[in-house]
Amino acid sequence: MKIDLNSDMGEGFGVYKVCDDEQLMGIVSSANVACGFHAGDPEMMARMVRLAKKNGVGVGAHPGLADRLGFGRREIPVDAEEMEQQVLYQLGALSAIARAQDVALSHISFHAAMGNMINRDRSLAERIMKKIRAIDPDLIVFSMPGMIIEQAALDCGLKVLNLFLADRAYDVEGQLVSRKLPNSVIKEEMKVRARVRQFLENGTVTTIEGETLSVRAKSILVHSDTPGSLELARTVRSEIEACGGKVAPAREVLA
Repeated sequence: MKIDLNSDMGEGFGVYKVCDDEQLMGIVSSANVACGFHAGDPEMMARMVRLAKKNGVGVGAHPGLADRLGFGRREIPVDAEEMEQQVLYQLGALSAIARAQDVALSHISFHAAMGNMINRDRSLAERIMKKIRAIDPDLIVFSMPGMIIEQAALDCGLKVLNLFLADRAYDVEGQLVSRKLPNSVIKEEMKVRARVRQFLENGTVTTIEGETLSVRAKSILVHSDTPGSLELARTVRSEIEACGGKVAPAREVLA
């Protein structure tokens, strides 16, 4: 059983870093690289690509809204044209930086508010997926299962890799619990191990209400800005391997 382990990376700028990207890159199999809007800058993007190449990690674009102060988690009113161009601008920037180092992007994973806004609007999702396919039909779209983004990508002929979030609580509708609510972010090692094992062995997660929910996914996401994310990633990887799984990049998982 091959499972991708991915994380959002390069989410600092200048001298500021959110996590130990160097160490984290040695644990994950796919890196979602911030593209300069909610976080990241050209030098940091290039460094993430170099680190990924060195460690055999798949490189993906992680576009977000142009909101450094809010870390891309605040919804900002933009029309469809603006949203489309923001996605393409960031995808193009990382693609150029990666190609200069002889690295091809493997995937795209939308960040926070941008992903939420696209995922509420079927026509917007379809519009953006068509543009992504026009740029690179081999890009894999990362999405939680059952979402508008997933269906729009599939309808456009793009591959989708579904995500399970090891460090975030789910509700009975399969949605993530708001970070503003208690117990929405899960950091304790034994709780994370139990969640990962339940997902791998049973394909389920226990919701914040205590219900059992089916989860269809082949990739586990660890947020790099979660406190203790490096140890969290190590915990997830060790549990995958303890369950007999093999951590592999997105393209290998879907091959």
